[in-house]
Amino acid sequence: MSEPVRRRVFPAERIAEFEAVADVAGFLTEFESDASRRVISEVDVLVTGWGAPRIDAAVLAAAPRLEAILHSAGTVKPYLTEEVLARGIRVSSAAAANAAPVAEYTVAMILLANKHVLPIAARYRVLEAEFDVEAEFPLGNYDKRIGIVGASTIGRLVIELLRPYSLEVVVYDPFLDVEEAARLGVRSVGLEELCATSDVVSVHAPSLPSTRGLLDAALIGRMRTGATLVNTSRGEIIDQDALVARVTAGELYAILDVTVPWVLEAGHPFYSSDRVLLTPHIAGSLGTELGRLARSVLDELRRLTDGEELAHRVEVERLAITA
Repeated sequence: MSEPVRRRVFPAERIAEFEAVADVAGFLTEFESDASRRVISEVDVLVTGWGAPRIDAAVLAAAPRLEAILHSAGTVKPYLTEEVLARGIRVSSAAAANAAPVAEYTVAMILLANKHVLPIAARYRVLEAEFDVEAEFPLGNYDKRIGIVGASTIGRLVIELLRPYSLEVVVYDPFLDVEEAARLGVRSVGLEELCATSDVVSVHAPSLPSTRGLLDAALIGRMRTGATLVNTSRGEIIDQDALVARVTAGELYAILDVTVPWVLEAGHPFYSSDRVLLTPHIAGSLGTELGRLARSVLDELRRLTDGEELAHRVEVERLAITA
């Protein structure tokens, strides 16, 4: 992985924990140099992370002993080619660990959205006096409907974390059957119904060719006036122009941790709107939360050394429908 990532995710105290389990051969940022090739020729396990070079057939040829790749972040797709899995190398991802802060952030935003914190704070800041909030805003989390788009790892964790609240949760996911939805304690609905009836729509679908523009202008147009769209997934999943139109018309609220592009151009209406909470992709693992990623990888390494199955092994058959 890149050196800045290594220092953040695996500081010295974490490395010491790894050294108590296995021989740490070195820290690589590339696979091209003779020094790096000598290292990977002797390793059984590679730990990868954000900024890692792609592992392809050439890298595999230089790593004859390689048995497992433990990825210390979410998706592994940018970092390895199909040759890795075809060779039978076990691949693990820390996606479940990275899902925790995203789900926690999402639940916090859902609860704040139903209390209409954004517009109330804006009004209060300007008026500097009391005003009748209940007369102007449909406040409260009791008996509100939350629509989850995508029963992904994060989507399922959001569902679990919402369980203690008096909310109705509905889910859209073409791969979620009625029985599985019942086990999750939610109802599976069509995307049109979800958008038209939910007080908060929260996006947790993976970014795939089939999900680009999934929430198109028609669906955003069907969202009820006063509803909130939360997106912690990827910006390209929604029709951003359609969302801008409804937000600036005073019809919707938006809580966006992702946009297209990643950093919006200066003067974009989302920056100045009191109906938008715009954050620079902070929902995922940052700060102390990076320790959870390191712990996930360390636990997987211990399982390998103990001859156990990986707890978070990447399933080949699910790669096409996951991030």
